[in-house]
Amino acid sequence: MKLTISAFVLLICTAALLSTTEGQPIGPQLRCKCPKIYSEPAIPAEKVLSLRFISAGPHCKNDEIIATMKKGQTCLDPTKDWVISLKEEINKRNLKSQQ
Repeated sequence: MKLTISAFVLLICTAALLSTTEGQPIGPQLRCKCPKIYSEPAIPAEKVLSLRFISAGPHCKNDEIIATMKKGQTCLDPTKDWVISLKEEINKRNLKSQQ
C-alpha cells in the first residue's frame, strides 16, 4: 500500500514538473553560429544584401560576420582586409538609405 501511494505521489510530482517546463525555450545557444568561414575570393558589395555582426562572448570565442545574399548566408572571416572594407561599404550604404 505504501509503495503504491509513493509511486502515485512520484507520478504526480513528475507530471507537475513536466507541465511547468512544457513550451519553454531550452535556453540560449552556447555555440558559434559559423562553423565554416569563407575567406577568398572577395565577395562584391553589390551581391551582399546585409551583414550581421555577432561579437565574441560566452557562446563563442570568435567575432562573427554573417553575410546575407540572394542565394543564402555565408560566414565571413572578420580578419580579412576585403571583409573589413566590405563592412565599411555596407555601413555607408545603410547610412545613405536611412537619409
